[in-house]
Amino acid sequence: MKRALVTGANRGIGLAIAKGLARQGYEVLIGSRNRAAGEKAAKQIGAAAVELDVADPASIARAAEQAGPVDVLVNNAGILGSGSLLDDPQGFAQSIAVMVHGPYLLMHHLTPHMVAQGYGRVVNVSSGWGAFSDGVNGPAAYGVAKAALNALTVATARTLPDTVKVNAMCPGWVRTRMGGMGASRSPEEGADTAIWLASLDAAGPTGGFFRDRKPIEW
Repeated sequence: MKRALVTGANRGIGLAIAKGLARQGYEVLIGSRNRAAGEKAAKQIGAAAVELDVADPASIARAAEQAGPVDVLVNNAGILGSGSLLDDPQGFAQSIAVMVHGPYLLMHHLTPHMVAQGYGRVVNVSSGWGAFSDGVNGPAAYGVAKAALNALTVATARTLPDTVKVNAMCPGWVRTRMGGMGASRSPEEGADTAIWLASLDAAGPTGGFFRDRKPIEW
């Protein structure tokens, strides 16, 4: 049985990804900054929970040790932010910590096992707002952080062997606390491409950016 760690998975898209992987027979670990929320969500879908604050390197190291070897990593945790990009240095730093440095550190801790066993899947939940082709939109530092996450995806895929596939995906506008209830997609629809990328076979792509299981422009 393959093991998957999904960050920010106590609700929204992350929970939908975790639920989908559990249905496919994965042993799922829900990463959540709030331990109680993570355990509650994990109980609902037959998963386990690990306390994980992706903005805190010490928390990441503890969670990686507690999780042990994993075959699939889904970097889903994110924050939207608000305000003006250049007027909020603290918000900028937080966005980079959560959506770039956190995923980097998780890959640092967890991909050596994937390389050693000759199998691994990393899915970075990004956004079209982080695409240069779409003007790097989004509030505050969100688009900048997602663009950096996209760059990290490309560079990491180039660094790792083809047996460890690293891809980014855009879930679209999803009805979550971040996306709002007026969004056009359900969490399950937003999660579908991430689940697909997490379970790619050996011939699947690496170093790509996808929406609805189709490549999109960076």
